[in-house]
Amino acid sequence: MSSSSTAVLLLETVNFAAEKHRNQRRKDPDATPYINHPIGVARILSHEGGITDLEVLQAALLHDTVEDTDTTFDELESVFGPTVARIVQEVTDDGSLPKEERKRLQVEHAPHRSHQAKLVKLADKLYNLRDLNRCTPTGWTAERVQEYFVWASRVAKGLRGTNAALEEKLQQLFWERGVEL
Repeated sequence: MSSSSTAVLLLETVNFAAEKHRNQRRKDPDATPYINHPIGVARILSHEGGITDLEVLQAALLHDTVEDTDTTFDELESVFGPTVARIVQEVTDDGSLPKEERKRLQVEHAPHRSHQAKLVKLADKLYNLRDLNRCTPTGWTAERVQEYFVWASRVAKGLRGTNAALEEKLQQLFWERGVEL
């Protein structure tokens, strides 16, 4: 595939995600547009992780669409193909489960995900942890932020061996918080 074809597909993916997340905001004091998050995750993969796999980058851009919008896996498959839909499905929590169960399952399932899904999960955790260091979400205490770091380290343990550059950056964030990986 040519680089111009890849660029067009990535732009179509960004547009799809932006439309789906149109009215959503992050829970930070600035109420940042939500679309900044999936774009940031894809950017971490490409710029810091050295990832050029189009389907991984597309999945990063779409990773929260099923969880947070009316998007379905069937829709993702029909628009972006089965591989992108599968990667998104692997990183999507089951919203019908209680929050603590979803968190437990992320830890349990992390080691068993595909390499592509592990890449998206690593970049997502890296983005979220950096965001927490930058700005505490509205309503979060310092204790809750620290608990998130501890839980994220448990997920990250199951992702070891996926991408050394991203894992090193996560390790640094955990070290700065006194959290073991």
